[in-house]
Amino acid sequence: MGSVFRNEQVDRVRRLAGALVTDPLEGVRLVPEGIASYFEHPVEYDVDSAWEPRLHQWLGAPWPCPERDRSRELWETVIAELEERGLAFGRHTYGQYSDADAALARAVWCTVLHLRPAVVVETGVARGVTSRFVLEALTRNGEGHLWSVDLPHPFERALRNQTGVAVPETHRSRWSYIEGSSRRRLPRLLRQLDQVDVFVHDSLHTARNTRFEMERIGRVLGPRGVMLVDDISTHQGFADWTRKTPRARTLICPTDDGEGLFGIACKNPS
Repeated sequence: MGSVFRNEQVDRVRRLAGALVTDPLEGVRLVPEGIASYFEHPVEYDVDSAWEPRLHQWLGAPWPCPERDRSRELWETVIAELEERGLAFGRHTYGQYSDADAALARAVWCTVLHLRPAVVVETGVARGVTSRFVLEALTRNGEGHLWSVDLPHPFERALRNQTGVAVPETHRSRWSYIEGSSRRRLPRLLRQLDQVDVFVHDSLHTARNTRFEMERIGRVLGPRGVMLVDDISTHQGFADWTRKTPRARTLICPTDDGEGLFGIACKNPS
């Protein structure tokens, strides 16, 4: 296990260094992430098998959720639309990256629908599966806007034209896409927004980057704000933030495919 994890770190450093050639300006910012990854370690969490009813309790929403079937229908629709474009879907189909898992998409859908946020911020877009779920929920609510910060695929330029393809034109009036890394773009965006109601982290999954984003968002998170953070078991970033923020409530959620975990942090649950 240790050798596998170390090999993954070496591979990550190699890929980050390759980004210097693809996009020198952003590549320089990615190199420290590669160096810091040598100090990362997997984290074992107590998984909340009942995370969905607990999340709905936090949101003051009914359970079983009356919107769950609509979430499943939307999931199937998104997959079908991507396949019609000739795009594979799932784990490791976007270069070495993956599309959102169904459980994370479902959590995002229910959080946005029930909380009715005015401001949603997302880091990481890729093909835009999570973005689509946020925007569908905002449209259903009839209010709110999504700001997405994303660095198009830093290692494979051929994949850059797939950024956000899951988001149809009919939903783009509620969407502001900001190209670039969260290190470059997120601080300025947060100064402009002043307050964030829902945050979705699905960008570079390193401890350093996750802490950076969660710390910045935590400063402007609204009174009932919610953060959804993908891929938390491969590094200690989410655990570090939780330890430094003891008043926050957290849920540790398994993905539907059983290959990972995502975390939900709530500033002031019901």
